[in-house]
Amino acid sequence: MLLIYITCVSGNLAIIFLVRVEPSLHTPMYFFISTLAVTEMMFVSCIIPNLLANLIAAKNRISLIGCFTQLFATDTLGTAECYLLAVMAFDRNLAISNPLQYSAIMTQKLCVQLAVLPGIVGIVTLSIPFVLTARLEFCGPNEVNHFFCDFAPLQSLACSDPFITKVATSSGAFFAIVLPFIATVGLYIHIIVIIFQIHSTESKQKAFSTCSSHLTVAGLHYITAITVYVVPKGSQYDRFLALIYAIMTPLLNPFIYTFRNKDVKRALIKSRRLKLCQESF
Repeated sequence: MLLIYITCVSGNLAIIFLVRVEPSLHTPMYFFISTLAVTEMMFVSCIIPNLLANLIAAKNRISLIGCFTQLFATDTLGTAECYLLAVMAFDRNLAISNPLQYSAIMTQKLCVQLAVLPGIVGIVTLSIPFVLTARLEFCGPNEVNHFFCDFAPLQSLACSDPFITKVATSSGAFFAIVLPFIATVGLYIHIIVIIFQIHSTESKQKAFSTCSSHLTVAGLHYITAITVYVVPKGSQYDRFLALIYAIMTPLLNPFIYTFRNKDVKRALIKSRRLKLCQESF
């Protein structure tokens, strides 16, 4: 688990550093990729350090305030990531459907606004189920049947009736995951229709290559998130599926963007050559 955490953080840091120092990557698409990398580092940092404390130091305790802080942080960042993936799909749709006006529309100011918007949506979406969960009475068992504090495990410990809270949580999951998923699917259907209208085979391949990495990441994230938060609970595999969503997906994303993206690979080769030249001098 420690190795996974180090690999995840270092991989996302490498993407952020590469986008920052390489002029050819100073585009809206890579700005959003670096924003996604920051979000994922924050997300795993809310979960794995405390999990490592449980595994290594046998520190199987977390305060009530700490538990609800982790709950709010992880679910807000998870929601922000879902909407950020939808924003990235919108960016690719605009670049392919309207390439001549893309640079004029997707200004730096608009990129920053679109990058901040998912965080705001995450806070607003999670506020109601979070407040309702925090207002529940906890007077009985205090052992969370999970490796981090989440809505379903906490609500199952409540002494008061959590029905309204569970309804609000399910509604929040719809707005947090299903809504951006539908938007992303709709945008990519539009992208595919436009690509098939292109006559040049080379242009088609270039358009598909710019979207393949993001489509892989979005599919992996949405499928695991919907499985964890939208489908009915109670399976013995709930924690295993949550582990894939919360830890394995952020781990794989840097590798997907590195190995499936020609621009990133060229930037990596260029930075490597530059380092070798500096060392030779």
